[in-house]
Amino acid sequence: MAIVTAQRLVTIERHIAEQEHLHPHATGEFSRLLRDLMLAFRLIAREVSRAGLNDILGLTGTTNVYGEAVRKLDAYANEVIIRAMEAGGHLCAMASEESDGLIHLPPGRPRGKYILVFDPLDGSSNIDVNVTIGTIFSIYRRRDPSSTTDGTLEDLLRPGSEQVAAGYVCYGSSVTLVYSTGNGVDVFTYDPTLGEFFLTIEKLRIPQRGKQYSINEGNAKRWAPELQQYIDYLKTPSADGQRPYSLRYVGTAVADVHRVLHYGGIFMYPADRIHPSGKLRLLYEVNPLAFLVEQAGGRASDGFRRILDIAPKELNQRCPVFLGSPEDVAEAEAFLQRRHPWQQYSSGSSEPTVVSV
Repeated sequence: MAIVTAQRLVTIERHIAEQEHLHPHATGEFSRLLRDLMLAFRLIAREVSRAGLNDILGLTGTTNVYGEAVRKLDAYANEVIIRAMEAGGHLCAMASEESDGLIHLPPGRPRGKYILVFDPLDGSSNIDVNVTIGTIFSIYRRRDPSSTTDGTLEDLLRPGSEQVAAGYVCYGSSVTLVYSTGNGVDVFTYDPTLGEFFLTIEKLRIPQRGKQYSINEGNAKRWAPELQQYIDYLKTPSADGQRPYSLRYVGTAVADVHRVLHYGGIFMYPADRIHPSGKLRLLYEVNPLAFLVEQAGGRASDGFRRILDIAPKELNQRCPVFLGSPEDVAEAEAFLQRRHPWQQYSSGSSEPTVVSV
């Protein structure tokens, strides 16, 4: 796997300061925004590590804007991020997967030139069983940086290519922060004894091709035939030993993408008959993950076009996802677009036959 261990002892605070020096005209506002966000992550990590002891497992008894049951830790993480960010003067608005519409800042607070979009706790179905969950975030610059008014929906409905930063935090066996400001992808690990994130992998690069695929095969009967053929192809042994691929699926997008970033391969959450537009949310989950994958040298597609080129029309827009190693994603696109010959074993025969799709 293509992991480069950092040779320097660098905290997240120092790293943010070093990144700021790369921009001679930086005012420090963006750096302070990131520091406020790190505080929220530390608070969430503390509660996640004590889940089960602090009455934060289970459901709140309410539903979110999508009609999904809200878990206590979902609500806590959402509130912590809002409270950590609303008074800093760096933002003009926020949007959260757990909130309905734009989150406006309290009256009397200064309005900054950035917008924060976030999924406070990805992988809610895994919260109560101690499986990795995460927080996903994305930062945009408002359309008129000189404005001092509240941000608008127009400020937020932007292609993912206009993100100025994106990242996620994995709350697992350790707490890991992965983020990019458009200058590669860096990985930090949290030391709870010191209360610091330390740089552990500098300029992470995804392998050109992997040996693993990540998808919920329980939905296979609802997929398009082209996707079913692609998954069959990945499971069919090849003469060169490149296949079969191994299936790895956690059910937390952050965890599945984190593994793909390190080991290569492909993560997929496709459209199907029940979710014809896909299930993951473009702004809150897909764009930041696609930004990170591209910054690490990977490829991110909806099966037919680059994800970061999609212009969203609404906050809750969904999108099919195929992201990971560039060769793997390109191959998946070829199947979906019927441009790829594939091998399958004919019934009762050990010899592969080539079938055009």
